[in-house]
Amino acid sequence: MTFATLGLIEPLLRALETLGYQTPTPVQAKAIPPVLEGRDLMAAAQTGTGKTAGFALPLLQRLTMEGPKVAPNSVRALILVPTRELAEQVHEAIRQYAEHLPLTTYAVYGGVSINPQMMKLRRGVDVLVATPGRLLDLNRQNAVKFSQVQTLVLDEADRMLDLGFSEELRGIYAALPKRRQTLLFSATFSDPIRALASQMLTNPLSIEVSPRNVAASSVKQWVVTVDKKRKTELFIHLLKKQRWGQVLVFAKTRVGVDQLVERLQGLSINADGIHGDKPQATRQRALDRFKAGEVQILVATDVAARGLDIDDLPTVVNLDLPIVAEDYVHRIGRTGRAGQTGEAISLVCADEVELLSAIEVLTRQTLQRKEEPDFIPEHRVPVTDASGQILKKPKKPKKPKVSGGGAGKRNLGKWVDSGDVAAEAPAVKPVRKVPAFNTGPRKRKP
Repeated sequence: MTFATLGLIEPLLRALETLGYQTPTPVQAKAIPPVLEGRDLMAAAQTGTGKTAGFALPLLQRLTMEGPKVAPNSVRALILVPTRELAEQVHEAIRQYAEHLPLTTYAVYGGVSINPQMMKLRRGVDVLVATPGRLLDLNRQNAVKFSQVQTLVLDEADRMLDLGFSEELRGIYAALPKRRQTLLFSATFSDPIRALASQMLTNPLSIEVSPRNVAASSVKQWVVTVDKKRKTELFIHLLKKQRWGQVLVFAKTRVGVDQLVERLQGLSINADGIHGDKPQATRQRALDRFKAGEVQILVATDVAARGLDIDDLPTVVNLDLPIVAEDYVHRIGRTGRAGQTGEAISLVCADEVELLSAIEVLTRQTLQRKEEPDFIPEHRVPVTDASGQILKKPKKPKKPKVSGGGAGKRNLGKWVDSGDVAAEAPAVKPVRKVPAFNTGPRKRKP
């Protein structure tokens, strides 16, 4: 099968040839024909399988072949994404696909000034990629209108429809035309989200090109157990021992990101970090330097978990496990993309055993465990498996008793050396002094 057999027009085929695209991926082969037909669609596929082209190519063709010219402050196709980084990446891909088409594209997101975005939208845009919060701000200021929207795309739809974006989406849905094509693309769909999405789509076609919520087989996964306070030390040890090249590290908190970056830079390791508190320009610069190979270690919160396409990234490390199990699939999907191989290592402490169990249940696999000799945890991590069963913690080995070589004294059940009784004997609680009472004969009252 070729892209030409899928019915794509010559300008798109020419752009794909320039980009080196040869044959469609499974998700592209299944998604492109129904999108060209105008069908509503729910598509689930593993990360790194070409979902963006799966919706962007037929969308661009429909906009080229159909519909009126875009009006001022209007858009014809709207693509919603959860993060600023993903907005930039999706827009760049669409811009490349539309190289030979008479269409305009743009991306809007928070963290940067809104005024240049309002100016850009004055003439109208055929394809707008947006994060929900900034899009609502622009709509409330009449900088963007939705009356011409023909197609709505929710990329990483599970996150879009999750609680964190539900309020923004309600506002956007209320302003959209009722007659439109709606496309949902993601690597993971929970059953409640599927039920919610089915109410928003009209007679949707559902396609799955791989088992739900399963990471690509090209990613080798394992777990290293460790005490929580020694995670950073273990990561640095593994970095040197395994001689890792570029590594994307996920931490749970923004403070955790900054602390690890500071520690690595203190060891003269080229590291940078991205999280929600950093300005968008700073985040984008760190990501660009990492993609260019100028930064060895990029530490990030889950703002980098979804959609980021980094060529030949060999290693992903979870310094902390994600709170939401689905995010694990997205995190490790940053490696092993487009037919490449990769490895994903999770540093897990006893406090994270329930998170680990949830991940194994979701992915339907028990992750291999390894231990580093110098980092065996004092707080043992209970054994888990893909059934969701958490076994009891293994008993700690008893410390051997140390017997004295010389004369000893029996002291409260322990043998101690007679010369060091004071040091070894357990402390005895001081006896509280009781006030003295008169014990003489009591005087009778007259």
